[in-house]
Amino acid sequence: MNRWDRTSVAALVKLLGFLVATALMTTAIAMVIGNASFDERTRYQAVFSDATSLVSGDDVRIAGVRVGRVTDIHVRRGTEAVVGFSVDSSVTLTDATVAALRYRNMVGQRYLSLSPGVEGRGRALRAGGTIPLARTTPALDLTALFAGFKPLFRALDPEQTNQLAFELIQVFQGESGTVASLLDRTASLTGTLADRDRLIGDLIGNLTAVLTTFNDRDTELADTISTLQQLITGLAADRGKLLDGLDPIADLADSTAHLLGDIRQPLADDLAGLATLSASLDTPSARTRLDQTMKVLPIKLDRLTDAMAYGSFFNFYICEIGVRGSLPALPTVQGWQQRRELFTTTRVKVEGEGVERCR
Repeated sequence: MNRWDRTSVAALVKLLGFLVATALMTTAIAMVIGNASFDERTRYQAVFSDATSLVSGDDVRIAGVRVGRVTDIHVRRGTEAVVGFSVDSSVTLTDATVAALRYRNMVGQRYLSLSPGVEGRGRALRAGGTIPLARTTPALDLTALFAGFKPLFRALDPEQTNQLAFELIQVFQGESGTVASLLDRTASLTGTLADRDRLIGDLIGNLTAVLTTFNDRDTELADTISTLQQLITGLAADRGKLLDGLDPIADLADSTAHLLGDIRQPLADDLAGLATLSASLDTPSARTRLDQTMKVLPIKLDRLTDAMAYGSFFNFYICEIGVRGSLPALPTVQGWQQRRELFTTTRVKVEGEGVERCR
């Protein structure tokens, strides 16, 4: 009986030792996984526009060294994420501290990174203080990053792209024999892009020239855009009047069409006559006569204007009177069977009111 008791006590001691060791190891593992610490810590908050994939218990690091952990995350105002975290009391944060979310590994885990910021040291941040949204940076959005490669993917041949993707999958599945084929496909793709390097270079050069021109004319471009905006605003304000003016314009166009239809043949004849007149004037003698006429015409028009100065009629002043003509033949009258010339040998000059106009 005593021997059985000694065996039982030994087994019980071993069991208790195993349980104690297991509990200690479990506690240690839990503390490591949960970033547990018995050091005194100070709590703070940081406001982010996006805290995707960040969870409670993630690391808080300064210069890559873990100094705390994330305690809680909640939404504020429906558009902001407030991240609560605690750091060792030996760590001092300031009102210039910058908080950023970083990738911890390729699995997608993240951590909260703290840095002094570009402003350098500032006043110490009180316990429970908040780092505002202006001094926080969300993690890189890989979806947006890969979406930026869409133009490149569109430029590639779809069949080659699919083949490349398939062979990548085959490699990651352990079929290393496809590496050579993968390299061939990659070389083909890069060769295709290399064949078009001159085109790409010309495109970049032309784009640079265009952007340089726009940059040199930024003031004029801004003035043009401002003026165009004013014009569009004015047209929008007067759109009612513009629409009201479309009907008269349509009526005018219709009337003009009818008019041109009625005078089409006479207009064609006038144009043909104008061509004949132009041909007649295109001679040295005609140009000489036309030149003389154009020189005398202003004098004639000036005198004609004086004659019409008193209304829509002509005033003529007789300065001298002379007669020159012929008398008709009278066959039945003796001595007048032949036409006779009639003229005055002396011109009669008029005197009196208005005679100054003859000078």
